[in-house]
Amino acid sequence: MKRLLTIVGVLAISNGGLAQGGRAAEHWVGAWSTAVVVATPVAAPVAGRGAPPAAPGQPAAQPQPPAAAAPAPPGGQLQQVPQAAPVGPPPVRNFNNQTLRLIVHTSIGGDRVRVVLSNAFGTAPLVVGAANVALPEKDSAIVPSSSRALKFSGSASTTVPSGAIIISDPVDLTLPPTSDLVVDLYVPGDTAASGSAVTMHTGANQTSYVSSTGNYAGAETFPVATTTGSWFVLSRVEVAAPQAAGAIVALGDSITDGTRSTLNTNHRWPDLLAKRLAEAAGPRMAVMNAGIAGNRVLLDNAGPNALARFDRDVLSQTGVTHVIVMEGINDIGQARTNPLPSAADLIAAHRQLIVRAHARGLKIYGATLTPFEGAAYFTSEGEAKRAALNEWIRTGREYDGVIDFDAAVRDPNQPTKFLAQYQSGDNLHPSDAGYQAMANAVDLSLFGVKNTVAATR
Repeated sequence: MKRLLTIVGVLAISNGGLAQGGRAAEHWVGAWSTAVVVATPVAAPVAGRGAPPAAPGQPAAQPQPPAAAAPAPPGGQLQQVPQAAPVGPPPVRNFNNQTLRLIVHTSIGGDRVRVVLSNAFGTAPLVVGAANVALPEKDSAIVPSSSRALKFSGSASTTVPSGAIIISDPVDLTLPPTSDLVVDLYVPGDTAASGSAVTMHTGANQTSYVSSTGNYAGAETFPVATTTGSWFVLSRVEVAAPQAAGAIVALGDSITDGTRSTLNTNHRWPDLLAKRLAEAAGPRMAVMNAGIAGNRVLLDNAGPNALARFDRDVLSQTGVTHVIVMEGINDIGQARTNPLPSAADLIAAHRQLIVRAHARGLKIYGATLTPFEGAAYFTSEGEAKRAALNEWIRTGREYDGVIDFDAAVRDPNQPTKFLAQYQSGDNLHPSDAGYQAMANAVDLSLFGVKNTVAATR
């Protein structure tokens, strides 16, 4: 009998009972993620919002607002309006023997960390010569004692094939909940010369840094050549978490991406939801942001349409258990007076997301679209579509639950408009207070977590 138990134990270990390095199998959860896109031209910013501060002597990088669309003839194809000319030199899009110091804001914490690199839109392999994680000190500086060099299958460097991801080996690092993490990536080659697009996320609402020539991964003092308001190559940060821990993916457009929230403050509604969850009693729940400014449900615009990117940006996220969907306002607004897409078209698309989430055993919640009267692409026809889609989300009983963002931020006396203090000035995107109101409107019991008595302010 003793010999039999020994054999069983050996078999259990050989079949995954122990993870790499002899550790017991770990439950990994995405603590942070971003929806990646291919590099695109950048237009002038809205004054006072969204552009990261420039390094000394450098012009500020300019973020990209959602594209506009001209009215199409009934039943016709929408035509894009050309973007305004960029102000100043274009922001960085390529690298040549440089190090990226990327700052991200995680949701849950942990004592073991790994990162996921993406070359989803690359047409050639991407070499990453070195990588490092650390806790931030101030600006581009890191806490030296927290610095951890990353390896990939035991190697200090890796090559990410075209269209692929690469997951780093884990490192021991105590990462507090809802905290910032610094991820350094050294790119030894010339990405422009390769002719391959760089996979990235624009409009990060976070200042990150690009070095002068050389490998500065893990350097305490970082030689900043320029700043950037985008994330490059990095698509996810994961932590080893308790088995009961889960993760929520927020799928959406610029309102989920946090457009026009205050720079470097992490006032996107998914971040503020993560803070509420971290302070509540119940299982640990991560929040991953899959918002893309300008994104649409049915047609490509800023990034692939939501139906096309659902597998990569939602279903394949590590540890995902729940999904929140808030998307459709760009389909509605950019159509202007064109009858297509109709509310029925958008409802059919949402049903597809529900079916695909349920097929993976996920809970999926519908979030109502917030008001947009006064926005540049508002029309009465569009408002009718928004109202119809919201009514279906609220009453259709097809989503597993409803999060009523519309009710949380609208003016009760003018329900097609934001309450004044909840909109940022363009009548489309919330202010910081509006994003907080949205986060406060989420019923935490949807995720098995006890609602806080007083939501985070």
